[in-house]
Amino acid sequence: MNLRIGHGYDIHRLVPGRPLILGGVRFATDYGLDGHSDADCLTHAICDALLGAAALPDIGHFFPNTDASFKNIDSQLLLRRVVGELAARHYTLVNIDASLIAEKPKIAPHLAAMKSALSASTGLPIDCIGLKATTNEGVGDLGRGLAIAAHAVCLIEKKS
Repeated sequence: MNLRIGHGYDIHRLVPGRPLILGGVRFATDYGLDGHSDADCLTHAICDALLGAAALPDIGHFFPNTDASFKNIDSQLLLRRVVGELAARHYTLVNIDASLIAEKPKIAPHLAAMKSALSASTGLPIDCIGLKATTNEGVGDLGRGLAIAAHAVCLIEKKS
């Protein structure tokens, strides 16, 4: 077996007037994450974990924020393209495990919908996607509710 592990991390500030999208799910809020794309930090962390496992450059290399074609793009489209990059190199996804760090909004009620969206974008069965949510216990910008961050780990396998 040729198994590889990757880790990804992303963080974005919360700002008024933007949609909040996490794991491909839109939250009913009057604030969202600031960024060039839809700023879905969970999906971005997963993209970086997958790219890193394959020893490829990070998400910014493939989808630079200087390219207007990626302005406000749905990050699930980016994730599908990352999965395609891996498939072209004969990698298959084995599993993803990710954590969101947010003081607001409540994440837990949306975890199943996020897993479903991520499953659709990656082709992984839902039971191969682990998602968790936690807070930063009031520490730093995350703890003051000024940002949301995500960590992701994945396992991929190279097929001959």
